[in-house]
Amino acid sequence: MLSKGIVFILLATLSFSIMNAMAKDLMEMHSMQVVFFRAFGSFVFIFPYMLYHRIPVLGTHRKWLLARAVVGLISLSCFFMALQTMPLGSAISIRYLGPIFGAILAFYFLKERINTWQWFSFLVAFLGVLLLKGFDFRIDIISFWLVIISAFFVGVIFNLLRYLGDKEHHMTIINYFMVISMIAGLFFVGSWRMPLTGEWVSVIGIGIFGLIGQIFMTRAFQTEETSVLAPFKYMELVYAMVMGYFMFGETYHL
Repeated sequence: MLSKGIVFILLATLSFSIMNAMAKDLMEMHSMQVVFFRAFGSFVFIFPYMLYHRIPVLGTHRKWLLARAVVGLISLSCFFMALQTMPLGSAISIRYLGPIFGAILAFYFLKERINTWQWFSFLVAFLGVLLLKGFDFRIDIISFWLVIISAFFVGVIFNLLRYLGDKEHHMTIINYFMVISMIAGLFFVGSWRMPLTGEWVSVIGIGIFGLIGQIFMTRAFQTEETSVLAPFKYMELVYAMVMGYFMFGETYHL
């Protein structure tokens, strides 16, 4: 039977896949405008909920909460920029080197144990990324490195969530990320444009599904070790390839 943490991470990956597909749908917008929509759409639900339930807005470990927010912003911004030029499935494939970075960082900093089969699965995943870069000619070098940077910071996020898990309410952690992302997005307001009629579903949905994914991911890392959860993040690739095929006509050869 699957543990509660694994169930949470599977639900998180599905939600994030839908969010990423919506971000891809908004690829004609400035990437930081998309970051703002993603954050604001979640914030409008989170903040009133926190006030009503008297959940601490500022928390007690503010330095680490801020670090998690900034790291999350860098990762998300790099990923959304890459999505503007890369196929959805390929971008997510490369980004999910993140669990490898996360498990290695957890091994060194959180002293979590990694067994032989986990190391082997990480090696297979890394070789898969090399194959994608080598054979998918739709991936340009700048976008490739943007996703690699995003992936590294995903690994950092995993460990910060694990560290903060029993110290802060999960809504406090998420709220910091949303506020910092909104502030950063506003610095680029001069490059924004009004969404077109067909884009409003994605504009609204990106925040809602991002919030659902964020809640489940945060709860997952509060209840299970990073090295156990990390491989299950790759389910997002399966979802993404299906969505990329049906929504954007993306195909992949053998």
